[in-house]
Amino acid sequence: MPAKSLRSVLYNLLSNAFKYHHPTRQPVVHLSCHDQDGWWCLRVEDNGLGLTADQQAALFTLFRRFHDHVEGSGLGLYTVKKLVENLGGRVEVQSELGFGSTFQVFIPHHAR
Repeated sequence: MPAKSLRSVLYNLLSNAFKYHHPTRQPVVHLSCHDQDGWWCLRVEDNGLGLTADQQAALFTLFRRFHDHVEGSGLGLYTVKKLVENLGGRVEVQSELGFGSTFQVFIPHHAR
């Protein structure tokens, strides 16, 4: 993955993890990367606001935002998805409202 693309993916996922922290908890963010059956798997897990199933379904839509209490344009996750898909990869999200979110980015080893 080109360094500039990796930087953008990491920046967007990590900044969202901190931006959308839960107001009554200290933010905790875990970042990991591992090799999984020919894919690099980048994982960002937080204990933030979380999302409903309906929100998760529309999460990567251009200009789509679910929380208006912080600044944002709705470009970040859309950009992450497009960068990763252009490399032949995919992005997955698991989230529970009020408990946090986990984003996993899968990029094939052969991606350049």
